[in-house]
Amino acid sequence: MLTGKQKRFLRAEAHHLDPIFQVGKGGVNENMTKQISEALEVRELLKVSVLQNCDEDRKEVAEELVAGTKAELVQVIGSTIILYKESKENKQIKLPR
Repeated sequence: MLTGKQKRFLRAEAHHLDPIFQVGKGGVNENMTKQISEALEVRELLKVSVLQNCDEDRKEVAEELVAGTKAELVQVIGSTIILYKESKENKQIKLPR
C-alpha cells in the first residue's frame, strides 16, 4: 500500500508522462489489462486516458485496471488514471519512505 508521501512523489514523477493507453467505448478488456501489465513491468508508472465515449465511470475503470494488473492506483484526475507497479526485473523508481 502506498503512503501519501509516496503518492505525491509518484504524481510528480507522472506529471510529464503522456497517456499510453486509452479506454474507449469497449471499456476494459482482458487484452488491455495484459498489455498494461506488460507496460508497467517495463515502466513502473504510467497514465491511462479514459475517452469521452467510454460507457463506464472513470473510477470504475480505474478499479478494474487495478484488479486486472495488480497495480497501485496513484490518482484519478480528470479523465486520466495514474497507475504504479513495482517492476520485478526493471526497477527504476525509488520510492521515498
